[in-house]
Amino acid sequence: MRYEIRVDGQMTETLVKAFPELDHVLMAGQTLLYGTVVDEAHLYGLLARCQSLGLRVLEVRQMPS
Repeated sequence: MRYEIRVDGQMTETLVKAFPELDHVLMAGQTLLYGTVVDEAHLYGLLARCQSLGLRVLEVRQMPS
């Protein structure tokens, strides 16, 4: 399954490296992380990682395969 996770603010390269399995795009005031998520546990792990790094998740969207 492919997902997009949109977070508030532009993530630094150090923060982006905390998500090696995802690609990213910096946008005006936001960062879009996207890529393949293996299963629900992986998704919840990514969200927990966001929380532990103090990132504010704005949106999570499953993309068509």
